[in-house]
Amino acid sequence: MRSYINGHPAVTTNDFIELALGTPVELWLGVDGESEMERAAREDAARDILADAPNLPDDLVRIAAQVIEDNPDLFRVVPLVRPARRRTARKAVAA
Repeated sequence: MRSYINGHPAVTTNDFIELALGTPVELWLGVDGESEMERAAREDAARDILADAPNLPDDLVRIAAQVIEDNPDLFRVVPLVRPARRRTARKAVAA
């Protein structure tokens, strides 16, 4: 089964996020090992996007709230049961 958003294929979770945001996730979160120059360029691009779409943060919060409301099971926390520790049998020492 294939998923398409606005005619674009979405395969991975990041694909869905990128298509929902309209920008790559890395633009907002950065990437490991980026240089100061890369970071400055990324932040500059993000500022330009926010200048063109000042309501973007509010829209994203609204979308996230709607997703949480529509899917309450996303955040259901179920404690995991720890397996019982195995006890090793001690061998008797001959005197």
